[in-house]
Amino acid sequence: MTFRRSAILEELVERWLVKVAVLVSVYVTFRGHNAPGGGFAGGLIVGAAFVLRHLTGAPLRVRGRVIEHPARLLGAGLLLAVATAAAPVLIGESTLESHIWKLDVPLIGEVKLVSSTFFDLGVYFVVIGVILMILLSLGDDGARVMADDGRSGS
Repeated sequence: MTFRRSAILEELVERWLVKVAVLVSVYVTFRGHNAPGGGFAGGLIVGAAFVLRHLTGAPLRVRGRVIEHPARLLGAGLLLAVATAAAPVLIGESTLESHIWKLDVPLIGEVKLVSSTFFDLGVYFVVIGVILMILLSLGDDGARVMADDGRSGS
């Protein structure tokens, strides 16, 4: 059974939905330490955008570059989350102890930066990495690589 690609869906996903999903995802991620949301919810929103892109048949890419190693993103996110969780132990605090920095940003005013934001970013990257790894395993990339090498699948 063959499926026809929808030019309308491809255009809608490429031009609008992915950009709006990423914007909402960033908002939900950074809003998470004060309200519902956070890294997990934000990562799922971006993951849904990648799933939509995958369903249209478009390559999984960010800023024009095809994503080839999502495990690196997962590893970087895991490292950031673990480092954020363990950093307070180095100064005698308990694990995952939160700290707030108040910064005075010109033209914006006072901005609060909370250490839990870095943990949320780590979780955000882990969730995106896992979703991308799943999508790449569902695709036909492995079959294409084997055909390019001259080997057959059987």
